[in-house]
Amino acid sequence: MGHVNGLKCRECGEQYPIEPLHVCELCFGPLEASYDYETIAEKASRDSIEAGPRNMWRYADLLPLDGEPTDGMDTGYTPLLRARNLAKRLGVQELYIKNDSVCAPTLSFKDRVVSVALSKAKEFGFETVACASTGNLANSVAAHAARAGLQAFIFIPADLEIGKVLGTSIYNPRVVGIKGSYDEVNRLCSEIAGLYKWAFANINIRPFYAEGSKTFGFEIIEQLGWCSPDHIVVPCAGGSLINKVRKALDEFHRLNLIEKPRTKIHAAQAEGCGPIVTTIKEGGDFVKPVRANTLAKSLAIGNPADGIYAVETTRLTGGYGAHASDDEIVQAMQMLAGEEGVFTETAGGVTLAATIQLIESGLIQPNESVVVSITGNGLKTLEAVQDRLPEPNIILPRLNAFEELMKTL
Repeated sequence: MGHVNGLKCRECGEQYPIEPLHVCELCFGPLEASYDYETIAEKASRDSIEAGPRNMWRYADLLPLDGEPTDGMDTGYTPLLRARNLAKRLGVQELYIKNDSVCAPTLSFKDRVVSVALSKAKEFGFETVACASTGNLANSVAAHAARAGLQAFIFIPADLEIGKVLGTSIYNPRVVGIKGSYDEVNRLCSEIAGLYKWAFANINIRPFYAEGSKTFGFEIIEQLGWCSPDHIVVPCAGGSLINKVRKALDEFHRLNLIEKPRTKIHAAQAEGCGPIVTTIKEGGDFVKPVRANTLAKSLAIGNPADGIYAVETTRLTGGYGAHASDDEIVQAMQMLAGEEGVFTETAGGVTLAATIQLIESGLIQPNESVVVSITGNGLKTLEAVQDRLPEPNIILPRLNAFEELMKTL
């Protein structure tokens, strides 16, 4: 496509060619894709994007492929729901749900990043793909690899929710459970990546993989009629998504597709694993690793790779952060389902619970627009609510039995 210059270190600015690299050799900073925006501006317009496919590849000019995409042709372009019932309950006028709980094919935003990762891995000639995952990435890599005819190795914490384990194993990858935290899984995978010529989505392919998250932000803007909202609340695990949402806004402005955004971007984390939000609240310059202990296992990354950049995003945009307790997570999941018919996984419960706190604290005003990022489906984390919901009413197949039941309801 000719629009990608190469890779660039986020710390020292050193330039690298388009190769499966992720760490700067000079300062050990993270690498990210660098674009030729002048070339992109010649092609990208509101009209050209709107005329594109109804999937994430309508933004192909801002994604780091050299050729045409080969994966994720049904991924993305998920609904942006006007949540009127929830807005009324929370006392705000304009509340939206960006609903990636229905993102194809595995019902989470990770399908976006994996679509880019596998398309790029095939450009590099890899035949085996792999990942370290807290669940959703595992599902997505396994499913996309099956469709692409690639071998897949999936590394997960051994205590992952059963729905996410089954939702990975069904695609017949090699699943390896590690007796340890996600951070220990990731460290092991970094060592394995140095020995095996595999495309690790979130290690050696990470600079390309991470760019897929921008499409989440691009869609919000387009679906709001090419306007940026006042607030976006984003769940944080490794910290990549929140940074890429900011990058999406910046790139659309740079290409004159939107006016200068004034969106405040807020970070949402669980109390049991919230090092990014803790740093935001304390005004620190270093994200101190923690040992995860939370119901929200998909966000249970105690040493977030992009943590300090997530902190930077909130500060530069005027945003903030909020923690959610396990009880608040489940209550928010039930609230979203009961008010808007959206069943989110625990990460979405974290995001909505954080949004509620931001509204109650006055950081989000009643007359401001806010987008709540829902990144995964509740069917993946049934354990979180199975003991919180009422049992069905069981009766005999007789009318009088139903009439007796009605007297108690």
